[in-house]
Amino acid sequence: MMKLKVYADRMSQPSRAVIIFCKVNGIQFDEVLISLAKRQQLSPEFKDINPLGKVPAIVDGRLKLFESHAILIYLSSAFPSVADHWYPNDLSKRAKIHSVMDWHHTNLRPGAAGYVLNSVLAPALSLPLNPKAAAEAEKLLTKSLSTLETFWLKGNAKFLLGSNQPSIADLSLVCELMQLQVLDDKDRLRLLSPHKKVKQWIENTRKATMPHFDETHEILLKAKQGFQKQREMGTVSKPGLQSKM
Repeated sequence: MMKLKVYADRMSQPSRAVIIFCKVNGIQFDEVLISLAKRQQLSPEFKDINPLGKVPAIVDGRLKLFESHAILIYLSSAFPSVADHWYPNDLSKRAKIHSVMDWHHTNLRPGAAGYVLNSVLAPALSLPLNPKAAAEAEKLLTKSLSTLETFWLKGNAKFLLGSNQPSIADLSLVCELMQLQVLDDKDRLRLLSPHKKVKQWIENTRKATMPHFDETHEILLKAKQGFQKQREMGTVSKPGLQSKM
């Protein structure tokens, strides 16, 4: 059997979700770095794996697969070592996991990723900062955090959908929110602190996937320190002044 290959950049939220999932569930894999900062996702070699040029992607035997939710569902189903709670056999539970992951793609993800990209990360990817897009994304992010707080995190349950154990949905959404770490601390707290349940749920998901969660997020915390230094030196100027980059 060929070993599973995971093509990923740990700066990418969905890439981290797939890597953590494999590590937590004892799935043997080779991690192949596709650096987004170096635009390696656009190389002909990678486009042979994913013609759309996005990470993460996997190759398992003859199967080439991209889109992180599809990957997480496939891995849950293909590897017997994966505990049932990640993607339960119970069809109604499974359907609800699909429901929250579908919601994520049009709400929390564009909100969080859009805000972080347009207020901090863009120059690292050779893109201009866009304050107008950041403001739009922030509205969607704030609305999505409220929906998480009041609807998806039910009662006193530790995880989404009233569960006491994490599913692939918890991992996907929490890895997304971890991207807020690269923001200025004040900015991050302003966004997250009104949402007590969300903060507790992030911590619950982290604890359930340790030590792999912290280890896989190390690159993000390094990036955060880099952006913090730039802010202190004044090289990350106010959004808008950098659009020439």
